[in-house]
Amino acid sequence: MNVNDVKLECTAVNKTQYPIDRKPEVAFVGRSNVGKSALINYLVNRKALARISSTPGKTRGINFYNVENKLYFVDLPGYGYAKVSQKEKESWVKMINQYLTERESLRILILLIDIRHLPTELDKTMLDWIRGNQLNLIVVATKADKLAKSDIQKHLEQVRNTLGLTVQEYILPVSAEKRFGREELWELIQDKL
Repeated sequence: MNVNDVKLECTAVNKTQYPIDRKPEVAFVGRSNVGKSALINYLVNRKALARISSTPGKTRGINFYNVENKLYFVDLPGYGYAKVSQKEKESWVKMINQYLTERESLRILILLIDIRHLPTELDKTMLDWIRGNQLNLIVVATKADKLAKSDIQKHLEQVRNTLGLTVQEYILPVSAEKRFGREELWELIQDKL
């Protein structure tokens, strides 16, 4: 998809701050530093729309990006490791849980997994939650550029097996760095919307 008009609509820490126009939403979930913001930038063809950091825990609110005035990409804080207080981690869990359980505009959850590592128990818990709530799911294996091309399929199978993905559940290797997987992911998003 060719994206010409995209902007940060708002950053929310509770549901009273969410956009109210009911555009369909595609949310990006995954561990801290898995590449959620980088993937959003890649999908909308921008370098710095979503702020990227090598330090886990950079995204601290829920960022709503208005894409072509047709849908929102929603960048959620990462789960797992982050150098923040336990109190702040608990507030993130509450904020993410509220969004995921109460947001009627949520149409697709994109679960990001670093292709170089096996999914964690937190990743499995998130996948179980997505399935239990019968949401449209796309699993994206990020950082595929960090592997030799000949190793990508083997790692995809390891991720698929660890998560117990069904044949109907997509897993797509993507690299924002080497710029591949963008068109395929847009096709999946558009099909599911």
